[in-house]
Amino acid sequence: MRSLLYPLARTQLVDLLSKLGCQYPFIAEEIKGVASADPANRKLFVRGLAWNTTTENLCAAFLEHGEIEEGVVIVDRTSGKSRGYGFITYKDIDSTRRALEAPIKLIDGRMAVCTLACEGVSSTTGTDLAQRKLFIGGLSPEITSEMLLGFFKKHGDIEEGSVAYVKDINKSRGFGFITYKTVEAAKNAIDDPQKMFGGRNITVKHADTLENKVVPAPRGIIPIPVHIAGYPKPHLNVGYAYPGAINQQSPSPSPLPYSIQSQISYTQRKDTMEPSAALPPRLATYPYYYTKIWACGK
Repeated sequence: MRSLLYPLARTQLVDLLSKLGCQYPFIAEEIKGVASADPANRKLFVRGLAWNTTTENLCAAFLEHGEIEEGVVIVDRTSGKSRGYGFITYKDIDSTRRALEAPIKLIDGRMAVCTLACEGVSSTTGTDLAQRKLFIGGLSPEITSEMLLGFFKKHGDIEEGSVAYVKDINKSRGFGFITYKTVEAAKNAIDDPQKMFGGRNITVKHADTLENKVVPAPRGIIPIPVHIAGYPKPHLNVGYAYPGAINQQSPSPSPLPYSIQSQISYTQRKDTMEPSAALPPRLATYPYYYTKIWACGK
């Protein structure tokens, strides 16, 4: 039997064992026992936790699916605050499967998402994530994550989302993020003309449009990335000409923070030495210093 099974592909073995498990309950129990013996198959990775979430709060949120063997929120060693993720390990693999059927939970005002720890973050979520994740700006300070999720769930099922808070004081930063399960739901949220929320006119756009942007610059000048746009911009039109650049004067140039020295004209130095008679023809048309070097060499 082993010699027959070794050449089979993984998908073929999975299909074969699945059929046998459905036909014979004792085979299903055997497969379940082998899978449960490895803690990696019972351990969940939970991301998107609030900064004030404790291990007790995390375990309480997942206790509905079954008995928990171990639960922990990973905290920062210096501040002692949550780093935004944690782990849950169930005693029974069936509890783990039930938790994965409802992977999204609202914990301490944040939408947390769980996945099987051994699989990490699912790679399929990133294929169209840029089209499903939205940036919500202009939020009033009293808007909570629950209010944000309640307002945007009318467009479709939400995968995760929350208001962004200042880490140390848990104060709203005036914006948040929403990730929908489908691209269509995200598009409906952007196209919705009703942009009033909490008494304010909010901004709804794709979150990826905020990254890798550059500030437009005149032709011939290197664009300035947004993250350094706060530094003084290069001053243009100070009397220098660059190859390929358009020589245009600004209609109202701003005063420079430094003084510009007046241009000094230099008269070209004329060499009084006559070219040596033995100067090769290929050097006869070169500047005067070639003549001097040749003369010195002679």
